[in-house]
Order: sequence, then structure tokens, then C-alpha cells
Amino acid sequence: MQNEKVYRMNFSKIYPLLVAKAEKKGRTRAEVDEVISWLTGYRPEELEELRTAEISCEEFFRNAPHPNENRTLITGTVCGVRVEEIKEPLMREIRYLDKLVDELARGKTMEKILRKQPEK
Repeated sequence: MQNEKVYRMNFSKIYPLLVAKAEKKGRTRAEVDEVISWLTGYRPEELEELRTAEISCEEFFRNAPHPNENRTLITGTVCGVRVEEIKEPLMREIRYLDKLVDELARGKTMEKILRKQPEK
């Protein structure tokens, strides 16, 4: 039941909270957008439209054009829950985004946040 409430929340309500969390720690909206684009595959112009659209979190993640295959490399805790242990796929996607914005706010480099592999 709790998950359903989160799934129905409008992405347009959550997006400003994500940006505020990052900006409070000296990061930028552009960096939040980069993280979201990396995770979901939405292009910047698509994200610009979606951040003000009446679209639920569920629709936002289910309609993601190209979920990044490296998102499974995201590990750690969000609100005391290990993201890699979340069974419900949609909630895991939502928590992936939470975790990435947390890492951004904590000052991690974009290279580490976006799980870029060192070039050989």
C-alpha cells in the first residue's frame, strides 16, 4: 500500500525536491538532470517536458526509454534500506534515483556517480 502511494506521486512534485537536495549542497540542476538522464535514458528536452508534466513516478520509470544497464552497480542504503536488496523492481528504480542524488549531494564526482569504468 505504501509503495502505491509513492508510485502515484507526480514526478513534477518530486523533481524540485531532488534539485533542492543537490543545490543545498552546492550542486546544480544540470547535474541532477545528467544523473536522471543517465539512469533513465530520457534526453534533456524530454526531461524538461516531464519535469512539469502530470506524470506519475510509475509512468516516469516504466516509460524510461533506455534504463542504463549499469544501474545495477548502484549499491548502498537509502533511508536505511539497501537498494540492491529491494525486491520490487519499480521501487528499486525509484531508490536508485534517490541514491544517485544522495551521492551527488555528498560531493561524489560525476564519474563515480555515473559508474563510469576506467578506460584501459
